[in-house]
Formats: sequence, C-alpha cells, structure tokens
Amino acid sequence: MNNRTKFGLLGKDISYSFSRKYFSEKFEKLGLDNLKYLNFDIPEIEEFPFLLYHKEHEYKGINVTIPYKQSVMRYLDEIDEDAKEIGAVNTINITNENKLIGYNTDVYGFQNSIKPLLKEHHKKALILGTGGASKAIAFGLKKLGIEYKFVSRRLSDNVFLYSALNEQILEEYTVIINCSPVGTYPNIEDAPNIPFEFISDKHLLFDLIYNPSETKFLRLGKNNGATIKNGLEMLELQAEKSWEIWNANKKE
Repeated sequence: MNNRTKFGLLGKDISYSFSRKYFSEKFEKLGLDNLKYLNFDIPEIEEFPFLLYHKEHEYKGINVTIPYKQSVMRYLDEIDEDAKEIGAVNTINITNENKLIGYNTDVYGFQNSIKPLLKEHHKKALILGTGGASKAIAFGLKKLGIEYKFVSRRLSDNVFLYSALNEQILEEYTVIINCSPVGTYPNIEDAPNIPFEFISDKHLLFDLIYNPSETKFLRLGKNNGATIKNGLEMLELQAEKSWEIWNANKKE
C-alpha cells in the first residue's frame, strides 16, 4: 500500500461508528500497527475536498455513511458501474495517482447476508424508507430476482404509502426490509408504522439497524413467527469487501 497508512469513515454524527471499531480491531489482529482508521465527522459535504487536500498522500481508503453516500459522488474521479446505477457510494479507493474511485459494497453485504434465509415463496419485498441505503437494497433485490416496492410517507413512483399497507399487501410481499433509522438506539421503542398483525411465519424481516441487535421491528415480527435478521453481518461483509478493494489496487 506504499506509504498510505490511513483509512477513514466519512459521515455526520458518527462518534459511535461501526467501521472505526471494526477496522481498528482488524488492524490489531493482523499486526498492522502502522495502519490507522479515523472518523471524518463533518457537518457539510463541501468540507470533504479540504479534508483530503493536505493529506492526500496518507490516505488509501474511505468508507462513506449517512448522509453523504449520494452527495460525495460529485467529488470522485471515477465511479464503479454498479455504484453509478445504484446512485450511492459507500467505499472510496484512493490510487497512487490520487484518483478517487467510488464503489458500493452495501449491495454485496446485503445480498450475502439475506440469501441464506430466502425461501421459494419470497418473491416480493417491501423496502421501508427511500434514503441512500434503500437504493443499494433495491439493486440487491433486483439481482436476486425479487420484485420490490418502496414504502414512504410521500407518494411517488413504485411507492406504497405507510397508511395504505393492509392484509392483502402484506400477504403478497413476504420480505420486509427496514432501511429507515426508526428503532435505532437510543429510540429503541420506536418501530416503522406497519400493520404487524398481518405478519406471519411466511415473512422474512430484515433490519439494517444493528444497535439494538433486536429492534422492536424485528421483535414484533418474531412474535408472529417471522424469520428475522439484523444488519450486523451485512456491515461486516461490506467492510471486508471494502478491505478487498483497497488491497486489490495496491500495485497501481
């Protein structure tokens, strides 16, 4: 990796980030004492280029989290085809020529985390929320051959309103993925506003949240017999994919 010894997470209000802890522990386990992983907690995306300006020779890779997965794209030199189609980047590789290349490893993490739980009848999915993360989930579902609809408080194309969800819809859409922040610590008694009484053992509920490990959304689904999974493995898988990308390009 040449002299590039630093990695980081770009986001807002990320003092308790998964990535920093994960990579710091990884470097320690691998005996890579020269590597550091830092948080870039910035209030506006416009600060991003200044952040790298004096440090461009030190940084090898950056992860991107809420709310900058879309807005960071305009600062990149190249964007991987999948990330371009998704419209969101969560991993940046910095080449030896200081080119910034954007990727999306959320798709990889999501697909490989949910795949073992999918059954024959899981043909249609509801995606709760329409933010940056939901774009990667939609792309992943498409690749898995699962039809999907977004659920939002605002009506637009390919969207159900939360208020429109009923027994008939939930009977048809047996995979439900929470891409909204509702239920994240410390607001652990919150849950997306869906009619949980229509959830059955045919349903698979997947929550991108991992803190708490069992959100109210998952707990209410489990109480009705649904299969449930949180977002921790997805995060671990996308982090490993980022690491792979940063290392694959070290001879550039």
